[in-house]
Amino acid sequence: MTSSWPQVGRGDRIVGAPFAGRAAVMARSGAAATSQPLATQVALDVLKSGGTAMDAAIAANAVLGVVEPTGAGLGGDLFAIVWDPKTRRLHGYNGSGRSPRSLDHDTAKARVQPNGYLPKVGAVSVSTPGAVDGWFALHERFGRKPVSDLLAPAIDYAREGFVLTPLIAAYWRTYLRNVLNSGPVEETANALATYARDGVPPRAGEVWRNPDLAATYERLGREGRDGFYLGETARIIGAYMARIGGWLSAEDLSAHRGEWVELLSTTYRGHEVWQIGGNTQGVAVLQMLNLMEGFDVAAMGAGSADLTHLMIEAKKIAYADRARHLSDARFTPSADLHLISKAYAAARADEIRMDRAGDAYEAGAPPARADTVYLTTADRDGMMVSLIQSNYFLMGSGLVPDGLGFMLQNRGAMFSFERGHANLYAPGKRPMHTIIPGFVTRGGEPWLSFGVMGGAMQAQGQVQVLSNLIDFDMGVQEAGDAARWQHYGSGTADDPALPVDGEVTLETGFDPAVVQALRARGHRIAPSRALSGYGGYQAILRDPSTQAWHAASEMRFDGMAGGY
Repeated sequence: MTSSWPQVGRGDRIVGAPFAGRAAVMARSGAAATSQPLATQVALDVLKSGGTAMDAAIAANAVLGVVEPTGAGLGGDLFAIVWDPKTRRLHGYNGSGRSPRSLDHDTAKARVQPNGYLPKVGAVSVSTPGAVDGWFALHERFGRKPVSDLLAPAIDYAREGFVLTPLIAAYWRTYLRNVLNSGPVEETANALATYARDGVPPRAGEVWRNPDLAATYERLGREGRDGFYLGETARIIGAYMARIGGWLSAEDLSAHRGEWVELLSTTYRGHEVWQIGGNTQGVAVLQMLNLMEGFDVAAMGAGSADLTHLMIEAKKIAYADRARHLSDARFTPSADLHLISKAYAAARADEIRMDRAGDAYEAGAPPARADTVYLTTADRDGMMVSLIQSNYFLMGSGLVPDGLGFMLQNRGAMFSFERGHANLYAPGKRPMHTIIPGFVTRGGEPWLSFGVMGGAMQAQGQVQVLSNLIDFDMGVQEAGDAARWQHYGSGTADDPALPVDGEVTLETGFDPAVVQALRARGHRIAPSRALSGYGGYQAILRDPSTQAWHAASEMRFDGMAGGY
């Protein structure tokens, strides 16, 4: 529609950066930022009624599973980083599921596509959902209100209906069409019955209901975690997968447990940046920052050709390592600590030439041994929650178990089948994950809870936001509104058909002279991929001088930040 308004530009604001869509939300007692306004409002209601930041995060995540099924749901996984004001330390939780134990390597490999990877739809792509287990584990440690109360708003929206927002409607239409037409989905009637009416997905502004999901949430509220992993829901999932010839079983669900993990960190110009390691790409954020720290980034200028070039080259190096080394640490000794060392970064930084794009960077040799929702909440006691949850590619596998109202994830498609690869497929193994919550402390004090949704964009998006905040002193909303770039391919498993050096897309906010300068250095510049976007950012920053919350929400998405 906007193409019919060629002469209309952005209005003027009397304060702040001209590219900022709005000011950050500032509040004294609590704050929330999610990718959908209804979820943000529910989080604030929970906070106002005495709930903790974790209570608010769980309630918001449940609502997102209803109103934004393109990125979230009971069939997916989650990761979380929590600042606990009582213990004054950060806690990390890995809520990712494992591959089905009955799906052996040879059976899975027989279904590998010509590009060397499993299809992103169908039963072979399904791994065990870990999100619900994560809710209950996080709630047990940091929650206060009954889980049944936290699920009540989501149940109401699922049963009585909600109004579909524009961007989610666009994703919903495109994703559902692609899921149902892109390959070997064993059964599609349930997905169509759940997410379409007479075969047509809902439009923006339409009221949509999901009574099956409401019933599943109600069972979860009555029976708790076991109602999903040991009870009727697990039985239905197992029976459905057996009926269509799949592998995920009730036994896989009963065996699932997430885990509390030690976080990884590095320092960047006086800030401590924290990530979850193991089978996530969080290590790539820390690597990129380490590589950039040896350069005078501030002198280069925000949005400059020099800085954009440097970041792209750092991304290529970090993602080459990501593609080779990241995996479930229970199967492969972790290379994380070596990859994020300052010495390793110094050695790799010498490979970056500022006058020319690198054709390819090899993965280092450590010593032996999309589609997503991100949300963040903070409460009056100082607890901060950084939580990310996903069904992975598109809406998930295309498979909706009978009468449950949610789609199973397709995270298993991330496995490699290259002999000797760290992320080589095996039964009961966690695949490499793209979803990463972020957190930053300063002098040991909580400063920033944030994330950037969007598959392989997440690590490179987090680094761009952090540089805007730390190197250029942007506000928390401005840091997310500034134009972003994205690099595809080059050593990653995400786009195996791309040239070895990959390609770069940039938002229209970049100066055309910068784009030309990048071309001159050898970067392949591709047309912007509008649907995949440049990540979905949410953040809450704690002002160290006033202890007030500054909350921001991605202007590219339908979301909202709020506070009280």
